[in-house]
Amino acid sequence: MVKMGDVWDRTAEFLSDNIAAILPVALLAFFVPASIGGNFAAAREGAGAGLAAGLMAAQFAFALLSLWGSLTIMAMALDIAGSETAGRIGLRRMPPALTVALVSFVAAIALMLPVSLVLRANGIDMVALAEGRAANIGGGVALFVALYFLAAAVLLLWLCARFIVTSPVIVREGRWLGAFSQSWKLTRGVTWRVIGVILLFALVAWVSMLAANTVFGSVFALVAGGGEDGVSLAGVLTSIVVAAVQTIFTVLMPVFCAKLYLALTAAAGLRGSTPAG
Repeated sequence: MVKMGDVWDRTAEFLSDNIAAILPVALLAFFVPASIGGNFAAAREGAGAGLAAGLMAAQFAFALLSLWGSLTIMAMALDIAGSETAGRIGLRRMPPALTVALVSFVAAIALMLPVSLVLRANGIDMVALAEGRAANIGGGVALFVALYFLAAAVLLLWLCARFIVTSPVIVREGRWLGAFSQSWKLTRGVTWRVIGVILLFALVAWVSMLAANTVFGSVFALVAGGGEDGVSLAGVLTSIVVAAVQTIFTVLMPVFCAKLYLALTAAAGLRGSTPAG
């Protein structure tokens, strides 16, 4: 039986032993994009079409860089590469990882499609909803939407637990869409424990980033001023602090997933059965 406590212990041990190798990747792939991207919302205020397009392109580039960083750290945590070769493995695993991410995104959109169809069928102004303006939604429709979102959230949480080791499967075994089925097999019997970990991780991460944003944002606003619109010094300093906290959790998750994958494959007698490639 795979124990989550043992997986966390191996995660902590790996991080403490390999902090020097992880730090450059974390700074480049997570901290720098998060520090810069944290100011994009303020930069969009009153931005022209050209600047808005440039910010979207930068966000996409940062997302690719973060994906590479996660795959690279995962390769190190899976004990298939050192710091010198992990980056190349992460780069080679980008196409299947992007394919899996795209399929997951399309599936999530399809899951939300019934809500859009019901709203349109009842004459709800979708443009007003998208822009955050008030829309006249009847009680019956609102109840349906609320219940549907609740059921969808539960389903998505369960699916996240079943597919949590999809990325380690991609990195270690070189699979593409077959990573879904492999993760489904490996997580059978541990789903509820994984759900508990996901909820706890999400709660701690959210509280930590909220606290950093609130406390340091208030301090920097008092010291540097934060009343002006757009990008401000207080906003930049706050985004740097929040990015530092976010980076910690962004590094932690791929390492945990990698160690969970190793524990699951070892329990199933599959460890080392497939080369990294």
